Amino acid sequence: MPMGGMGIGRTVGQGGGKMESETFELDVHGMTCDSCAVHVEKALAKVAGVKEVSVPGWKSGRATVVAESQVTGDELAAAVKGSGYTVGVRSRKTTPQARDRAPSGDNRYDLMILGAGSAGFAAAIKGAEIGKRVALVGSGIIGGTCVNVGCIPSKTLIRAVETLHGAGQARFRGVHTVPGRISWPEVVSHKDELVNEMRQEKYIDVLSAYPEITYIEGRARLTGGNGAEVDGRAYAPGKIVVATGALPWTPPIPGLTEAGYLDSTSALELRELPRSMIVLGGNGVGLELAQTYARAGTYVTVLEVLPRILPFEDEEISAALTGYLEGEGIRIVAGFRAEGVVRRDGRYELRGLKNEAEVVFDAEQLLVATGRRANTAGMGLEEAGVRLGPRGEILVNDLLQTHNPLIYAAGDVTGRDMFVYVASYAGKLAADNALTGTGKAYDANYIPRITFTDPQVASAGLTEAAAREQGRDVRTSTVAMAHVPRAQAARDTRGLVKLVADAQTDHLVGAHILAPEAGEMIQTAVLAMRFGIRVGDLRETMFPYLTNVEGLKLAALAFEKDISKLSCCAG
Repeated sequence: MPMGGMGIGRTVGQGGGKMESETFELDVHGMTCDSCAVHVEKALAKVAGVKEVSVPGWKSGRATVVAESQVTGDELAAAVKGSGYTVGVRSRKTTPQARDRAPSGDNRYDLMILGAGSAGFAAAIKGAEIGKRVALVGSGIIGGTCVNVGCIPSKTLIRAVETLHGAGQARFRGVHTVPGRISWPEVVSHKDELVNEMRQEKYIDVLSAYPEITYIEGRARLTGGNGAEVDGRAYAPGKIVVATGALPWTPPIPGLTEAGYLDSTSALELRELPRSMIVLGGNGVGLELAQTYARAGTYVTVLEVLPRILPFEDEEISAALTGYLEGEGIRIVAGFRAEGVVRRDGRYELRGLKNEAEVVFDAEQLLVATGRRANTAGMGLEEAGVRLGPRGEILVNDLLQTHNPLIYAAGDVTGRDMFVYVASYAGKLAADNALTGTGKAYDANYIPRITFTDPQVASAGLTEAAAREQGRDVRTSTVAMAHVPRAQAARDTRGLVKLVADAQTDHLVGAHILAPEAGEMIQTAVLAMRFGIRVGDLRETMFPYLTNVEGLKLAALAFEKDISKLSCCAG
């Protein structure tokens, strides 16, 4: 089971001693099916000195190899060539070695963290800052989802096509674009370069700054109590934090496995733009990728099983964004239940029900973006007294402690609030509670949520519907961005700001924004919710003129006034 890794993974013999490791990023040409990916993986795994191989699907044209330092790119290329494929070495970088790997039964560590992604690194650094001895266990590509296959690569592609869509002739990190045309392979290559740079700078290089942290490469399994095994070696740390993240989840649709499909990882690796694409899933990830491909020139159809896209956001936000996306030529079909998939003549046919009538959609590519599930299989969790929820997520209390009091869990593996900044927050919190017993509770009441479509969706707290379902007496205020002077000056008045306030206390309990750069606006509302700032206080606070965040003040004013009768910057 990969921890903080990606794609198909294979761990091979570790070798002896403290041999330094190298990570090779390879371009593989000639793969045409899932079996090809398996052949390439097996060929690379047979090379003497190779420790880990990851091939994230045949469509990616990629392979990542972790090997001992004496292994050369020529050896890897020769192994792949012998299987009938060609390969080029994109990059080779040193990976952190396991310093002073512990002997069997070692209990020298105060804290062992399973998973080397954002939550794992945050927990490890917190433990080091407290002055404790920390073991960080990772398997596969270091850095987890965000830097490798999530936030960084996806937002890089999003910004590239925004440049194309909004600025016409422009430059994006050296990539030339003109209206209606983009060099997609070049954009993807620049994305890969940035991912490699950030993985090195923000993860691999960071370890050298903390001598208290020992990095151990291998697959871990819990053995009960505070026991763990990493590739068969036994450890007994004081406490354990499980931070193994989540993986893309696919619904059980007949024929889907046989037909093959893209997920949120492999969709970021396509080297050629398809003429058409079906995106199954109308939540944040699906919509971001749908708009990215649509703006690059692909005809995109988004299918969502629930009655609307962004089903967990405010209904007004969802309805408005639907209109903007459809205005860009994206076809959106909500209330669609998939019943079967076939692939013939190089195209996908997706059959399902809409209003109980059978409909069929077809396209060159099928992207399944139906959510993520906790990465917990094969770890011995339940045998160690760690209970799992119905979707495989680790159940924790408010202190992020599992049913085994010696084991904590943080990040996406808990199945809640799957955002990288929340994972970091939770990792630090879990380590602090595990090592010091401070008893700090996990607080999700003010967590900001951002969907990087254009316009962006940013929200925090409760929607109006959720607040009323809880029996709260609330009042709301909605202001169109057309009333915000900055939006008028920019000639881009798309979107709205909606605030939800407790009618009795005047405290803000929810904020929902649809606007260009909405993510830059939401933090003011987040601070108001976290620190109990009332709507009246927001009304009396000065906001800088000709900024989009002024929309929050206008929405606060709109609880009491008709803002259409106010002059510019007159509160």
